[in-house]
Amino acid sequence: MKSSVLFYIFTFLFIVKVNSQKKNQDYKLHIHKATSSIIIDGIGDDEAWSMAEEANDFFMVLPMDNRKATEPTTIKMTYDDDNLYLLATFYNATKANYFVESLRRDFSFGKNDNFLLFLDPFNNQTTGFSFGSNAYGAQWDGTMYDGSKIDLNWDSKWISKVTRDDEKWIFEMAVPFKSIRYEEGVKEWGINFSRLDLKSSEKSSWTPIPRQFPTASLAYSGTLVWDAPPPAPGTNFSIIPYVLGDIKQNQEVDGDVKTNGKIGGDVKFSLTSSLNLDLTVNPDFSQVEVDRQVTNLDRFELFFPERRQFFLENGDLFANFGYETIRPFFSRRIGLNVPIQAGARISGNLNDKWRLGVMDMQTAPIEESGQPSQNFAVMSLQRKIFGRSSIGMMFVNKQSINYPQENDSLTDIYSKYNRNLGVEYNLASANNAWNGKAFLLKSFAPTDDDSGFTQGAHLAYTSRKWNLRLQEEWVSNDYSAEVGFVRRRGYKNLSGKAGHLFFPKAGPILSHGPELNGFYYFNEQLKETDHTAYLAYKLDFRKRSSLLFFLSDDYVELLSPFDPSGLGISNLATGTKHNWNSFGWEYLSKPQSLITYALEGRLGGYYQDGSRTSLTGEVGYRFQPYVSLKANLNYNHINLPAPWNTNEFWLIGAEADITLTNKLFFANLLQYNEQSNNFNINSRFQWRYSPASDLFIVYTNNYFIEPYQSRNWGLTLKFTYWLNN
Repeated sequence: MKSSVLFYIFTFLFIVKVNSQKKNQDYKLHIHKATSSIIIDGIGDDEAWSMAEEANDFFMVLPMDNRKATEPTTIKMTYDDDNLYLLATFYNATKANYFVESLRRDFSFGKNDNFLLFLDPFNNQTTGFSFGSNAYGAQWDGTMYDGSKIDLNWDSKWISKVTRDDEKWIFEMAVPFKSIRYEEGVKEWGINFSRLDLKSSEKSSWTPIPRQFPTASLAYSGTLVWDAPPPAPGTNFSIIPYVLGDIKQNQEVDGDVKTNGKIGGDVKFSLTSSLNLDLTVNPDFSQVEVDRQVTNLDRFELFFPERRQFFLENGDLFANFGYETIRPFFSRRIGLNVPIQAGARISGNLNDKWRLGVMDMQTAPIEESGQPSQNFAVMSLQRKIFGRSSIGMMFVNKQSINYPQENDSLTDIYSKYNRNLGVEYNLASANNAWNGKAFLLKSFAPTDDDSGFTQGAHLAYTSRKWNLRLQEEWVSNDYSAEVGFVRRRGYKNLSGKAGHLFFPKAGPILSHGPELNGFYYFNEQLKETDHTAYLAYKLDFRKRSSLLFFLSDDYVELLSPFDPSGLGISNLATGTKHNWNSFGWEYLSKPQSLITYALEGRLGGYYQDGSRTSLTGEVGYRFQPYVSLKANLNYNHINLPAPWNTNEFWLIGAEADITLTNKLFFANLLQYNEQSNNFNINSRFQWRYSPASDLFIVYTNNYFIEPYQSRNWGLTLKFTYWLNN
């Protein structure tokens, strides 16, 4: 605890000295109200555009940030009473073909010629919205958090159009003011524009940004200056109902074919221009993409991301407290294996300094297992300090309703309640070079065995040549977060990394350099229980391919029995010690090719003086822009002494992504997982017939591999429509 206290003190002393002045505040784009109508056709010949101020003369960010961009870009913006408009023109100076992956919405940034708008309505340099498109018109939208991160699971109502020829491509869009959140009466917003041109391997930005940071970094945004405060959006009220019908068969349970009809929906209501109330009744998430299967040879639970829309807007307020391995709230604990009856959420900005998130979800009881009805309540409050830093608090409560009597055996399975209360400080310097975090959490439960503490802190420094980070964590043995994600208890962790880059003046290599990483775990008596340390060397090429080699050292003293095969054959005993070394590599091909691939490998030791060979590969091919094909393979070969002996695990996946237009999608995923004895088929058809309104047809089927026979299958038809005032 002494080391963590010192770390807090150092962090707070440091932040006091950080200059909070915005780096690119002198870069201003003035926006004036349109005096005539605008048609979104990707042509940009409306009279209103001739009167708009132009942003141009972009700066290169990659491969190097010390010159102007070679691919010219011009941006114009205007508005009327209802919409914010943008017109962007991207000239093709290299006279080459455009590169896109498909017409899929929320495309992969690094695999498409694309444009992105970063909008910071509160000018707080930490939160905002992103909109954009690739060169063939596939849309991109997401919410921004932590100063540069984008959550692409958020969808909003807006329209756009792209046209192109050999000389240029043009993107034109209209975003309703009702689709975004902002503070009334404010005339200056943070803003920036990013372009990725794969033909020239060039990434550029309207404002200058150091190459070590993403162009999404709001610390380096410019300023959008309004001629008058944007129109007040007024009361924004939306109803998003759905109608669903499905047919299912589960041959592992009873084999009966069952049909089901279901209705429900969401309601969105703007409490203020920047604070939103969301309600959901009888929600359904059957259209959500399935999780990618993995071969699990780890001792701890795996983390899978949240994909359900209701939990995603302003999701950072709820989901980013703590670390990836220490989360007091993890929304996937709610409603995945039990129906959600209803939920409500208030989230957004109270003003330019305060953010609020409140959520309440109610689940139904499960009579077959005796699980009681449960209520999940979360509150998060965050205040901006020192320019870009923030301090916040969080409270999480899980409460069983109609809880069984004390003499009921179910009390040993379903706890009466579990609560978490914590505070967190997030550090972000004005130039984004220094970042850090410090947090403290306390759990509350009916027994002392689940009522403990956890805390963590880190400090990181990033420059063009250096990447440094120091982090520590402590989770007491009696800390519990039933609505969170905590991989292990009763440990202290100290980790760090140090990386350095060299930049050749010429040749195919853009940068190269070593990186040293170490993760050391101790019990609460400060005795080492395990560690992973590795030395890596990475090469980044000018054509955007990359190559990495590493050497690693692993040590584990088991704190509980563990089967290293993952097959339930036998367990290694608690207290046994294991140490091994490995060699590995990673290669990622350049994205400009129609055929792209990635290769990873690891050779070395394993538990009980055994050995493990792990190979991962992925290859993709695109019939641009309508079809994207991808195949991936993961192979693990493990040699161990008896009784485990030799075991092999194959994980094979294939994807076919068919995008007939930027509104019509047909995604197909096949997964063969030898470890879990499962073969899965998932096909998802989506027609976005109107902005934010969809028709889904989803088919899924799971088979046993050995013996090969059906486990369960289902077919779902779902219709949603966005109604708003």
